[in-house]
Amino acid sequence: MNIDIAAVLDPTTNPVTYAAPFFILTILMELAALKWLDHDDNVTGYAFKDARASISMGVGSLFFLTAFKVGTFFAFMAVYLYVAPWHLPTDTWWYWVVLILGLDFFYYWNHRFVHRVRLGWAAHQAHHSSEYMNFGTALRQKWNPWFEFFFWLPLPLLGFSPWTLYVAFGVNLIFQFFVHTELVGKLWRPIELVFNTPSHHRVHHGSDKEYLDKNYAGIFIIWDRLFGTFVEEKQKPTYGLTYKVDTYNLLKLEYGGFVDIVRDVRGTRGLRNKLGYVFGPPGWEPQGEHHENLVLPRR
Repeated sequence: MNIDIAAVLDPTTNPVTYAAPFFILTILMELAALKWLDHDDNVTGYAFKDARASISMGVGSLFFLTAFKVGTFFAFMAVYLYVAPWHLPTDTWWYWVVLILGLDFFYYWNHRFVHRVRLGWAAHQAHHSSEYMNFGTALRQKWNPWFEFFFWLPLPLLGFSPWTLYVAFGVNLIFQFFVHTELVGKLWRPIELVFNTPSHHRVHHGSDKEYLDKNYAGIFIIWDRLFGTFVEEKQKPTYGLTYKVDTYNLLKLEYGGFVDIVRDVRGTRGLRNKLGYVFGPPGWEPQGEHHENLVLPRR
């Protein structure tokens, strides 16, 4: 079944639309638990300015996700209609199981890419810029989702209808919202073995050396276990970037990483060095060079 772009952009077809009230309720419940229930005194809790920035970034991301849908839908449709060797039936239960599993697999590789390539990290680092771990931080979304296009492209090629990709990604986002908390400890062992959990995701947000570049999972932690990026939570992580973020300016939070890349590219000589600052890992420097004012990007 083909669905036009108007239907894709219809908020009633987006699972996040129905989840949004539960996001708000969950944040209120977390705030109540922090205030009135017993918990570890070391939890980071909430700070008003930080939470305001996170929520504002989440609201802003709705515009950019809409632009992403518009910009990718026609490309995905062209691949699906004219290149894919078959079209899978969207009205079967197994279609949705395989799609959610497959999209999560490609999400893992996209997530790993944006942490290990500086251009990708410049787009993604905004989500990690908070020193707090709470459901509000889950809303601190990036405004630069463009790299997902390349990692989703195999799905329409394999016969998955493009409109269903956005639905499955909505499910993925909803799941990930609920792993951003310090108030849930480790869960039943089989769940911890298969799924991403608050414990696993706290590791991912940690700036501690042993936690960097670990636990990229969206829904299923099995990808990290299979591909060697899994680390178990041993001690409370230090959240945030490896340097102090001293701003709540949304433009700086979202685009400061790109400004740093431009500065470093302009400040070095040679094509190899310039490309290294763009496509090398965060923190990469040319051999023999050291920039005193270089802000080393986390991950």
